[in-house]
Amino acid sequence: MSIRDLLSEGGLLVAPGIYDALSGLIATQSGTKAVYLSGASIAYTRFGRSDIGLVSVSEVNDTIAAITDRINTPIIVDADNGFGNALNVQRTVRSFERSGASAIQLEDQSFPKKCGHLDGKKLVTKNEMVGKIHAALDARNSQDTLIIARTDARSVEGFSQAIDRARAYKEAGADVLFIEAPQSMNEMNKICAEFAHEIPLLANMVEGGKTPIASAKDLGKLGYKIAIFPGGAVRAISHHMQAYYSGLLANGNNDRFSDKMHDFNGLNDLIGTKALIDLGAEYEDKGNE
Repeated sequence: MSIRDLLSEGGLLVAPGIYDALSGLIATQSGTKAVYLSGASIAYTRFGRSDIGLVSVSEVNDTIAAITDRINTPIIVDADNGFGNALNVQRTVRSFERSGASAIQLEDQSFPKKCGHLDGKKLVTKNEMVGKIHAALDARNSQDTLIIARTDARSVEGFSQAIDRARAYKEAGADVLFIEAPQSMNEMNKICAEFAHEIPLLANMVEGGKTPIASAKDLGKLGYKIAIFPGGAVRAISHHMQAYYSGLLANGNNDRFSDKMHDFNGLNDLIGTKALIDLGAEYEDKGNE
């Protein structure tokens, strides 16, 4: 099932943030219908670095391929600013779609890009971004691969300019609009009043960020159709790991942490080790038939 199919079912689609195949597997086992591959979370977990444009297109593409080899859950992929101009956008879209992206998000930041909830961002012109959206739409192989247009103009040019840019991106043919970092519920209401009757809207929930945190139920009532929680898993696991490592070094073992972690067998159950070994044995047995 594609993201387009899920949106056609109505209601709000919640897409938890993931960063690798294991996080994607656990999210899927937890019952999610879609996941969001966060560029920020790749930077955090793979490099221990901030979301300031250090992750490359090939590194994201490799991550998509590893995830789609493990799960079939539809993936919304953060493609930053397309990693260059309109021609780079086309190569990015083609690559990500082949690797299994169900929706591809493009933003109107210039280089070096930053997390949408950091200050000091720079934007490309509205016209350049419109061209990038057209390039993305021309490059995709399937109409089921959604192009999500994100504007970061709220914190750079102001709220009215963010609305103006979003309108231009909708008219360029974007499938979903993502107005990043509204700073109040009033602004979120205005965004939905302006666009929700015309095009699906995406809300980004960043704990400690610029946008008020709302529940999926409340976001749906406002008019949003997708809610992403891109970095929540990394914030949770990093907090957990701080406690784990400090406890291990202080106590010399994991006894006091044992009720907060899988043991060897528990982890193998989670990732399906027995089923994988059994499958390998089946192929070995075919040689004896």
